[in-house]
Amino acid sequence: MLSSSTASSLRLRLHQPTRPHRRRPPSPPASNQFRSPASAVASRRHLPSVRTRRGGGGTIRAIDAAQPFDYESRAAGLLEERQRLKIAIVGFGNFGQFLARTFARQGHTLLAHSRSDYSSVAASLGASYFQDPHDLCECHPDVVLLATSILSAEAVLRTLPLHRLRRNTLFVDVLSVKEFPKNLLLTSLPEDFDVICTHPMFGPESARDGWDGLPFVFDKVRVGDCPARRARADIFLNIFEREGCRMVEMPCADHDAHAAETQFLTHTVGRMLATLDLRPTPIDTKGYETLLRLVDNTCSDSFDLYNGLFMYNKNSTELLNRLESAMDSVKKRLFDGLHEVLRKQLFEGKASPPPNNNADVHRKQLLLEGKASSSLPTPNNSTVHLK
Repeated sequence: MLSSSTASSLRLRLHQPTRPHRRRPPSPPASNQFRSPASAVASRRHLPSVRTRRGGGGTIRAIDAAQPFDYESRAAGLLEERQRLKIAIVGFGNFGQFLARTFARQGHTLLAHSRSDYSSVAASLGASYFQDPHDLCECHPDVVLLATSILSAEAVLRTLPLHRLRRNTLFVDVLSVKEFPKNLLLTSLPEDFDVICTHPMFGPESARDGWDGLPFVFDKVRVGDCPARRARADIFLNIFEREGCRMVEMPCADHDAHAAETQFLTHTVGRMLATLDLRPTPIDTKGYETLLRLVDNTCSDSFDLYNGLFMYNKNSTELLNRLESAMDSVKKRLFDGLHEVLRKQLFEGKASPPPNNNADVHRKQLLLEGKASSSLPTPNNSTVHLK
C-alpha cells in the first residue's frame, strides 16, 4: 500500500503532459571533419531544418526561418564597396563625359563641374553636377580628375578652393601633354596631395568600340607612402585596366618626346589634309579611305587641343621643322626627276650649255598644263620636236 502523499505525487506526474524526446543530430562522418566553414554552409543551404509540433487538430510543419549567414557574399560586397571611388570630374566637356560613362558603369560615384552648364548631361549619367567649385570640393571626393583643355588647365585649377578638400586628395590629369601638367600640379597643390599624370591615348572616336588594347600612359608623380593612398591610386588605375587598356608606365618627359612624333604629327597631317577639302570618289583606294578617316578623327577635336599640343610640348617645334624639311626634300626629288626628263627630251643627242632657269621652269609649266606646242625652242635657238 502506498502512502497518501506518495499516491498524490504519482497522480500529479501522470497528469502532466509529456514532452517529446529531443534527439541530438548524428555526428558528421569522419570524412567531413575538416571541411571549411564555407563548404559546410553550402551543404546546409539545401537542407533547411524542419520543426514538427503535434497538436490536438493535427501536425504542423514549418521551415526554420533562420538561414545560415552568408559570410562570403558579405565579404565580397564589402570588398566591392572599397573598390568604388568618389570621382570629381573638373571639365565636363566631350572628353570628360566620355570617361564618365565608363566610370559610372563600373559603379563609381561621380561629381561634375564645368564652366558651361552640363547639368542635364550629368543627370543622364548619374552624376551630381555643381556649378560652384566650392560646393564640389565640400563633397570631399577621393579623386579630382582634371579634364579641361590644355590651354585652360592652369586657370581652372586656380578656381578650385583646395582648402575645402581633404588633405591627401588624389589629383589626376588626362591632358595630352605631360610635362606641363606635372609641373603645374606640383607647384600649385599642397605637398600632402597625391598626383598621377595620365594620358588615355584614345578618345570618343577612336574608342567607339571599347578600350580593349588601347594604350593608357601614366606616371605616379607623387603618391604618399601609406597603404590607403597607394590602394586608392591602384584602384583608379584599375578602372582602365579592367577595360582592357594596355597600361604603359612612363615618365612625363619620355611621353612628350614620343607624343610629338605620334599624336602631334598625326594631328598636323590631318589638319593639312582637311585644308584640301578632300571628298570620297567612286574609285577610292584603301589608302585614300584611311586618309579620309584621319581627317575625321583629328578634326573632330577642337583646334584648342591641337594648339595646346604645339604650345605646351617643347618637342613640337622641332617636329614641324623636320616635317617642312621632309616636304622640301620630296619636292626636290620630284622636280629634279622632271628636270632630267625634260633635258633628255630637249637636248637628246646634242651638247648644249645649261638652260636658263626661268625658261626651263616655263617649259615645265607648259608641258604640265598641256599647252606646249609640238616643238619647243632651245636656249641655242635650235628646235627640238617632242615625241
